Amino acid sequence: MQPVKNFAPRVLAWFDEHGRKTLPWQENKTPYRVWISEIMLQQTQVTTVIPYYHKFMMSFPSVEALAQAEQDEVLAHWSGLGYYARARNMHKAAKMLVDEFDSEFPQSVEGVCELPGVGRSTAAAILSISRGVQAAILDGNVKRVLSRFHAVPTWPGEKKTENAMWELAESYMPNERCGDYTQAMMDLGATLCTRSKPQCLLCPLESDCAGRQTPDPTQFPIRKPKKAAKPEKSIQLLVLMNQQEQLLLEKRPQTGIWGGLWSLPELASDESIVLHIEQRFSTQVSSVIPLSSFRHTFSHYHLDISPSQIQMAAANWIMEGDKYQWFSQQEALALGLPAPVRSILEKII
Repeated sequence: MQPVKNFAPRVLAWFDEHGRKTLPWQENKTPYRVWISEIMLQQTQVTTVIPYYHKFMMSFPSVEALAQAEQDEVLAHWSGLGYYARARNMHKAAKMLVDEFDSEFPQSVEGVCELPGVGRSTAAAILSISRGVQAAILDGNVKRVLSRFHAVPTWPGEKKTENAMWELAESYMPNERCGDYTQAMMDLGATLCTRSKPQCLLCPLESDCAGRQTPDPTQFPIRKPKKAAKPEKSIQLLVLMNQQEQLLLEKRPQTGIWGGLWSLPELASDESIVLHIEQRFSTQVSSVIPLSSFRHTFSHYHLDISPSQIQMAAANWIMEGDKYQWFSQQEALALGLPAPVRSILEKII
């Protein structure tokens, strides 16, 4: 794979005329603001991120504000975005920046990579966009552009192929306007060189694109070898309500599914709800109302969820502490909740 001349100038000329320049994180491009956007944009579409970004920046306008916040508050702002390890790592990184770097981002890609949850491409994006550092990125959009442009015949996830693509990305990085070029490559992949319907005739690289010369440019990047079908799991989620119409929520462990979030107590799909509650909480059940079952899909498995609304008979049983806690319905909705749990509660409330 040999680099092509005038690659960056063509990309920048296209960006000047057609690139996105009014996204919220493109205003006042500090390392902190760019960092938040880059983490949110991992695995998430721009249109989904924008309202979350506005709300997050209003609550945590600086790295100091984020570091001082409680994890529950951070997760509440992340509720619905998924991949919650991103938020937990971001919170840890903010504390690290305040405690070890005097609230300033490191100057090098290697230094930024020391922050939890930040890899080479994200670190390069932060520094190139906010400080103009000459550091190439290789996110999903850039991988697609380069794989298609050079008709790379192997899956980009293979280490050998990935290393070759890093060399290409670095060779195309210009000496000037590094931040604009980084944003331009992201925009090119997001708006023209898309996965299924590339608009090749509008692309500034169309005349030299090797993928364009093939019968089907969308065959690039080469797809990851297929895995076996995703496994399926089933659980019951319990919407436990006391006589004050409060909800019982359970704090999830920091690791694993929905780490650090508040969730509904769960049990195996074949367990008896009444027996489980009477044994676990030493109280009586007044009524059990089955709610609509649904499927929630994670990256590595399907989760079939059967929720039930349970009214407790006891008037004064309490389960306070680190793991279980009663919340009013509105208090519950203000917490960091997994998306399927929030959906259940919103329908009930």
